[in-house]
Amino acid sequence: MYPVDVAILDPYVGLEGDHYSRDSGERQVTLVQAESLAAIASHLGLGTLAPEVLRRNLVTRGINLLALKDRKFRIGDAVLEMTGECHPCSRLEETLGVGGYNATRGFGGITAKVLAQGRISVGDAIVRIDE
Repeated sequence: MYPVDVAILDPYVGLEGDHYSRDSGERQVTLVQAESLAAIASHLGLGTLAPEVLRRNLVTRGINLLALKDRKFRIGDAVLEMTGECHPCSRLEETLGVGGYNATRGFGGITAKVLAQGRISVGDAIVRIDE
């Protein structure tokens, strides 16, 4: 995994260029809050936790992602819909060490599917779409 400043979200592949791209389904894109990464790091006694450790596609700041439950939202030109929570897996013990799984419980972020293709960039706001 490597960070990029611009990406394309597509309903047919999810995040273009993602090794785990999915042509359909509920987990095309994963999002995690920067604040959650700080909380996990704190629980583990670490100074910081790099976003790629949790293998989420997008890192957000300043929004409670769970408030998007059952909602559509826009990032840049793309439209997404939250499809669920991203729960930790047991492999986090291998990655983060003992306690890694428990440290991430409740902080794993969300999953979403792409409804409309669009370009997203670092700094784009997440805007809930009220229908």
